[in-house]
Amino acid sequence: MGAVASTSARTLRLLSLMQARAHWPGGELATRLGVSARTLRRDVDRLRELGYPVDATSGPDGGYRLAAGASLPPLALDDEEAVVLAVALQSAASTTEGADGAAEPALRALAKVVQVMPPRLRRRVEALSAASVRVPWGAVPGPDPAVLLVVAQACRDAERLALAYTAADGAQTERSVEPHGLVRLGRRWYVVVWDLGRGDWRTLRVDRVRSATPRGGRFRPRELPAPDAAAVVERSIRSAPATHDVTAVLHCSAADARSRLGGWAQVEEDDDGRCRLLMSTEDLDWAAFALARARCDVSGVEPAALREHLAAWVARLTPS
Repeated sequence: MGAVASTSARTLRLLSLMQARAHWPGGELATRLGVSARTLRRDVDRLRELGYPVDATSGPDGGYRLAAGASLPPLALDDEEAVVLAVALQSAASTTEGADGAAEPALRALAKVVQVMPPRLRRRVEALSAASVRVPWGAVPGPDPAVLLVVAQACRDAERLALAYTAADGAQTERSVEPHGLVRLGRRWYVVVWDLGRGDWRTLRVDRVRSATPRGGRFRPRELPAPDAAAVVERSIRSAPATHDVTAVLHCSAADARSRLGGWAQVEEDDDGRCRLLMSTEDLDWAAFALARARCDVSGVEPAALREHLAAWVARLTPS
């Protein structure tokens, strides 16, 4: 048993060394591992059996190197690499800006990394994240990365959660829930839960969750009131009255508007090289900022409350 454990540990050490450098001379690699050249060859063959493509060259400059394979094998990370990777994944998962479609795979990867991370490294991740500025001015703030991770893991493991939640009207509540699905729609994360206190389904915005604590109890997933969690969220959003439905005609092409606005608003083609902006928002400042980002002439702005809001902006920003 001890020999097997020693071989496995040495194989992991070999993998870590080979991922740290592009090329290793055979003699130097054997010395670092404290084994003979023959044992090193057997260890290299073991890596190949595990799916790691290892190239070997002979001669005075011969040695070993990891090659590109058909699929990505598991990676061996040192402490510093693991911490930086976790922080980067937190940022990618929780930010509302950036490449479309990157947030969900980032969250899945983050859950895998944190699950096997020792407590001492988790504390370093938390400290580094707390000291980092994640959201620039003008961006819609995303959820707390730590909360997002807890919710994601609870959805995956069917584990009950205690949530401290702030509703749209500012009311703060404590909820005991069974989370069934995590959905990213537009610039926001939502979680579909069975609310044990209310005995009904609820769709909650993760950025409004102040804290999420696993309760330790598992549950049997219930049948969703729609084909999947995404459909539940979309139905909930459609049925909830938007605070402000904004439209405006942008005097530029739809392609230019989309490149400037990113995920801020929906852009539709219009006549004469113009396009139409559509968005729903709880804060008219976001709508005003979106129109400013369009960097073009604007007309047909609705609703009237937004026109008044823009006039107030102009009055504040006009030099006296």
